Amino acid sequence: MRALLTLFLATAAGFASEPADGWQSLFDGKTATHWRAMGKTQFPAAGWQITNGCLVKLAKVYGGDIITREKFTNFDFQWEWRIASNGNNGVKYFITENPYYPGHEYQLLDDRRSRDEKSSTGSFYTIIAPPKDKPLKPPGEWNHSRIRVQGQHVEHWLNGRKIVEYECGSDAVREAAAQSKYRNVANYGVKIPDSHIVLTDHRDETWFRNLKIRRL
Repeated sequence: MRALLTLFLATAAGFASEPADGWQSLFDGKTATHWRAMGKTQFPAAGWQITNGCLVKLAKVYGGDIITREKFTNFDFQWEWRIASNGNNGVKYFITENPYYPGHEYQLLDDRRSRDEKSSTGSFYTIIAPPKDKPLKPPGEWNHSRIRVQGQHVEHWLNGRKIVEYECGSDAVREAAAQSKYRNVANYGVKIPDSHIVLTDHRDETWFRNLKIRRL
């Protein structure tokens, strides 16, 4: 019975089976020292705040996207989030601050407003859809998400379940990109090593906590 309970907890957490060492916190609940405004050296003066140990994107107040100060190539990035009703946000990776390359995005959304499955929560935004039965919790409740990048292989996880996986630069990704809003972005879908992670600002209330990363 104890063994079954241990297995259940590991599966539910989604990362409990990972080694405890090697993890770096990207937010301590008090300061945002690991983040800065896109294109700037400081954290935004408006639009974002720290509340009750959470990093909060405020509704209807523009602060801009925030970007990690550090760069990563192969990594396991995990975080918890909750979004307001009808909210929209996202986590981007492979970001270099080149305005002509938007990076890849793990979509965060109240799925009632999604246009299609490729723009729903957990998708590789506009490129690969997650399954319709993904374990998404409703607006106002906490979800756990994970982006794992190892070599050319990328995985999106949601509440302990892998919901998207793909190979950077593969024919499947290139073909999907050619049918997407990124059709005119040269080489969209390739991996960008030594790049940043971004929390986006769509002016909808979104709460983040327990953001941590492990280099692979």
